[in-house]
Amino acid sequence: MKNIIDHTFSKLFRYSYILLLVGLVLHSCQNDNLEIQQDFPFEVLVMPVPKEIAKDEYAEIRIKILPEGNFSATKYYIRYFQFEGTGKLKYYNTEPYFPNDTYPLYEKEFRLYYTSTSEVSQSFTVWISDSFGNEKKIEFQFNNKKIEG
Repeated sequence: MKNIIDHTFSKLFRYSYILLLVGLVLHSCQNDNLEIQQDFPFEVLVMPVPKEIAKDEYAEIRIKILPEGNFSATKYYIRYFQFEGTGKLKYYNTEPYFPNDTYPLYEKEFRLYYTSTSEVSQSFTVWISDSFGNEKKIEFQFNNKKIEG
C-alpha cells in the first residue's frame, strides 16, 4: 500500500511540475512586451579651449560623447548657431557647417575646428543630439586676441 501511495505521489508531483513549466512557457509567450532599452542618455566631454582667438586663427575643439549605455543603432547629430561675432565651424577638414543645419556625426570622439573671421569677441552654441531626441548644448566664447605687429 505504501508503494502505491509513494508511486501515486511521485506521478502527481511530476505532472504538477510539468504543468507548472507549461504554464510558465505559455505565460511568457503571451507577454510580448519584452522591453529592450535603446534610448540611453549621454554626456558630452569637451577638452579645454583657448579663451582668446585672433582673426583668421583657428581653435581645435575636442569632443567626446559618453552614452550611459550602448545601443549600436543610435545615431548622433550636430548643429550650431553663432550669435556674436563671425566665424566658421567645421568637422575635421570638411566644408564649414551652415548655422542651424543638422549634420550627422560618424564617431563618438571627434574634433571641430573654429576659425575666427572677425575682430570682436565671438560666441556660439553647439547642440549634439541623438536619434531618440536627447540633446546637449555646449557654449563657446572667444575673446578677440589682438595681434601686435
